[in-house]
Amino acid sequence: MIDRLMRIAVFAAPLLMAQPLLAKETPGQAPTAGEAPAAAPAAPAAKAPSPGQSAARERQKTCGAQWRGLTDTQKAAQGPKWPQFWSSCNKRLKGGDKA
Repeated sequence: MIDRLMRIAVFAAPLLMAQPLLAKETPGQAPTAGEAPAAAPAAPAAKAPSPGQSAARERQKTCGAQWRGLTDTQKAAQGPKWPQFWSSCNKRLKGGDKA
């Protein structure tokens, strides 16, 4: 068993020591003139929000500003948590029961 481990160590040591020399590029090394840097894949362009998404975002900003403007007692009267307040405020800004 020890004989087998020694053989593996004898054959693996030169490979492990030569690995940095065989690497194409080290992290701190700049590419040479002959090597072109690999082009990163272009990120997909962000899609513009739909009119419905823009309207929902504006309603959320408006309701958020109203929520932050309330005192703790007013928040308790409106609904104890943001989701309940957001639901009623969103319905109010949409103009009724429209879903």
